[in-house]
Amino acid sequence: MRRIVGARDVAFVTLDTLRYDVAQAQWRAGALPHLARLLPPTGWEPRHTPGTFTYAAHAAFFAGFLPTPVAPGLHPRLFALRFPGSETTGERTCVFDDAATIVEGFAGRGYRTICIGGVGFFNLQGPLGCALAAPFDEKYWRPEFSVAASRSTDAQVALACERLADPALAARRVFLFLNVSALHQPNRHYVPGAAHDTLASHAAALAYVDTALAPLWAALRRRGPAFAIVCSDHGTAYGEDGYEGHRHAHPTVTHVPYAHFEIDA
Repeated sequence: MRRIVGARDVAFVTLDTLRYDVAQAQWRAGALPHLARLLPPTGWEPRHTPGTFTYAAHAAFFAGFLPTPVAPGLHPRLFALRFPGSETTGERTCVFDDAATIVEGFAGRGYRTICIGGVGFFNLQGPLGCALAAPFDEKYWRPEFSVAASRSTDAQVALACERLADPALAARRVFLFLNVSALHQPNRHYVPGAAHDTLASHAAALAYVDTALAPLWAALRRRGPAFAIVCSDHGTAYGEDGYEGHRHAHPTVTHVPYAHFEIDA
């Protein structure tokens, strides 16, 4: 990351509430043709989330603690904020000095930081809805980005592409954060006629998101080299062992899909 930060745009896309097992099954089934071109040959990497719901996970992400590889041991991080005693800051870690979040760290390196929110913790309505987005230079949320909007990812990506194409940013690197809301409940509208959210509607939502994100990858490619991180913040349960939803530590919540990759012009 010491080589990448400053030389490439950085896009951080969180697929809110996406389960690892569903993500990998959809990849194996060929239901993610656009992401499959970017993912490694083995598909999604399984990782452990640092938080079991959106606020906790993203607070950790913005402090430099992305989902952790599932194998035991210490795993050097991509980004870190300088603090004494860190055991996961390696030789290749990009360390931001004098910053409370990686967002502020990117801004200190000359990046324009842009947040396009999705779920309620990014809705900019009230202090809590503004807290996670506060460090960004630009922050956006609209009702059409929300969990209730069936074409939310299309709307979010359209704005992201518009901002990436801004001539005022042509000579400046961008740190773009996009919180995709479509996987989050309610997602039944992705299965025609469905009365309830299910694993099938969760999977159908991911197939929709795969198509809707395609213009974003093209926009990043047009701007020049980029580095992208795509992961879930946490999973969610659909009745497994009696559990529903998230904010608990069932494996359906704690295991998340993760990938990062470079995009060249």
